[in-house]
Amino acid sequence: MDETLDTLGKTITGALAASVTGYAVAFGELIVTAQASDIVAVMRFLRHDGRCQFWNLIDITAVDWPGRERRFDVVYHLLSPKQNARIRVKAETDETTPVPSIIEVFAGADWFERETYDLYGIVFTGHPDMRRILTDYGFEGYPLRKDFPLTGFVEVRYDDELKRVVYEPVRLAQEFRTFDFLSPWEGTDYVLPGDEKVKKGQGS
Repeated sequence: MDETLDTLGKTITGALAASVTGYAVAFGELIVTAQASDIVAVMRFLRHDGRCQFWNLIDITAVDWPGRERRFDVVYHLLSPKQNARIRVKAETDETTPVPSIIEVFAGADWFERETYDLYGIVFTGHPDMRRILTDYGFEGYPLRKDFPLTGFVEVRYDDELKRVVYEPVRLAQEFRTFDFLSPWEGTDYVLPGDEKVKKGQGS
C-alpha cells in the first residue's frame, strides 16, 4: 500500500510541480503540501485526473501553530473509492491572508469552510456565504486558536427580568484551584479532609 501511495505522491508532485511543494506517506495515508493560492487547481486535479479520482471530500479543518510565521495549516481530507486511498492536503496561511474557496470543485466544502472560518478565523475568498456557523451572533474571537482564553470573553444567559438573552463579561464563580501533579501512588503532601481519621498503616 505504501508503495502505491508513494507512486501516487510522485505523480501528483510531478504533474503539479508549481503548486505542490512536497509529499509524504505516513500511517497508511498520503500527505501532500500545496501552495494555498493554488489550492483550487490542486483540488481539481485530485478530483478529475484519472490517476487520482479523489471524488469524496471528507473534511476541511485547520491546525494552529502560533510560533510559526504562517501559523495555520488548512487541512483537506479526500477519499478515492476508485483507488481505495485517502489523501491529506495541507496549505499554509497566516491570520490575514485568505485562502481560495474550493466550492467550485467540491460543493460540499461550503459548511466546512464556514466552520474553519468560525473556529480559526481563516477567510475563504469566493465563498458565497462567508459567515459564522457554530458560534453565536456577535461572538468575538476564534475558539480553536491556541491563544484563545479557555474561559472565553463573554458569557450568555437568559435574563428573567429583561425577558431576553444577555451577554456579560466572563465572571469566574470560584477562584482557580491549585492542583498538584504527583503520582497518585505516592500520595499528596497534604492531608485530605477525612483522612485524618485514618490511622497510619491502616488499609495497607
